[in-house]
Amino acid sequence: MRSPPRNTPDAIVTAVKHPSALTETPLRQPRGHTAHSTTAHRPPARTGSRGRRREETDVNGADTAFVLISAALVMLMTPALAFFYGGMVRVKSVLNMLMMSFVSLGVVSVLWVLYGYALAFGDDTGAGLLGDFAHLGFKGITPETLTGGKEGIPVFAFALFQLMFAVITPALMSGALADRVKFSAWTLFITLWVSVVYFPVAHWVWQADGWLFKLKVIDFAGGTAVHINAGIGALAAVLVVGKRAGFGKDPMRPHSLPLVVLGAGLLWFGWFGFNAGSALAANGTAANMAMNTQVATGAAMLGWLAYERIRHGAFTTLGAASGAVAGLVAITPSGAAVDAFGAILIGLVAGALCSWAVSWKFRLGYDDSLDVVGVHLVGGVAGTLLVGLLATDGGGLVQLGRQAVGAFSVMAYSFTVSWLLAKLVDRTIGFRATEDEETGGVDQAYHAETAYDFSAVGAPAAARASAVTSTPVMSRKAGKAGTTNSTTTDKKVDA
Repeated sequence: MRSPPRNTPDAIVTAVKHPSALTETPLRQPRGHTAHSTTAHRPPARTGSRGRRREETDVNGADTAFVLISAALVMLMTPALAFFYGGMVRVKSVLNMLMMSFVSLGVVSVLWVLYGYALAFGDDTGAGLLGDFAHLGFKGITPETLTGGKEGIPVFAFALFQLMFAVITPALMSGALADRVKFSAWTLFITLWVSVVYFPVAHWVWQADGWLFKLKVIDFAGGTAVHINAGIGALAAVLVVGKRAGFGKDPMRPHSLPLVVLGAGLLWFGWFGFNAGSALAANGTAANMAMNTQVATGAAMLGWLAYERIRHGAFTTLGAASGAVAGLVAITPSGAAVDAFGAILIGLVAGALCSWAVSWKFRLGYDDSLDVVGVHLVGGVAGTLLVGLLATDGGGLVQLGRQAVGAFSVMAYSFTVSWLLAKLVDRTIGFRATEDEETGGVDQAYHAETAYDFSAVGAPAAARASAVTSTPVMSRKAGKAGTTNSTTTDKKVDA
């Protein structure tokens, strides 16, 4: 049996998602690499135009199956996110919220084949900023083309897995803009955003010549490229679009907490593929990452609930679901570099910190509808920085400095470019829905549908019309029948 790699920061850097190998020349082995490292943890050959094809017998069947299954799990996370977000909005916006996530599967999949894979994982064009155009349209890649190492997985398996990360990242942003943007404008925005924000940042972080990769920033599965990137990009878009009508005045409560919990549970399930699959091999690193994903998520749920109980006097279902997602976010960059106790600490810190952070929008006056900033930006930064201190071998101030450079450089680039793109969309086709569309509901305005057919219950027509646009009854405060929880439900996720 092959031994798993040493759990050092340098070894972890080599373990993250690498570009696919198409030539014979391997990259140099960084410190921490050992002869016992598994294929997935050996830096592959540089991506180039001289495609090398191997016999099918060289394919590592177990690793290939593992990566393909992981890709399917990550794909599931996008509709799971749609359920999670859909339950948190009002009845009149449910379908629009589902569609804002779901459309990413169509848009990004096409862009990935056309140029996304090439820009993210092609040979570096210089300075570690962007891939070249050698593999536009998957040119030079065949079913027999494998990643580097003595054994490999098909490049198409690797590319499919990476595609699912590109799909979910803009979908994460959608929750910040719930209730108030044009669907066509959103589709245009994510087309531009993945092209000039996500693809370059993925290259920085995960391609072997990317500047953050060479700096040895630890981001095993997407703390910077996915969560910080989406969180800060969402904040930039929110500042351009503005607040919802009635924000801070009218009740905007989740319409279906069961739907929220269903979405959170499916996200938790899919996140095992998201995190463990990033090892690109069925090995000990993947197992360690899976275990740390579980314990960090559980700890974050408890941390959120404890903070919520102290501050608001109740343990809410919404808090449990939100805390779990915060833990999933925080362990994403760090889970392969820490032990189980480190994962628990990261989860507890992230749960309490994110629970506090969701209230920032009321103090600072920005309308992040479903707390993308509070959960994904804050959770992503926390997980990215904490790994610098908690890495089991090699953590310390030097690694913390590297992590800070990675986190804040992505924040600066993503915020600036996201704001410019949102402004461009707003100035050209208009980003925001009209006042009438927002008041009547974006489901009817843009999709000509409603999520629920209230006529089935036999209510009078007037009551049915009222039910479609009314605000659901607020959750009751635990232990006090007939008393509404005006602090927790209103302020945690203002949907």
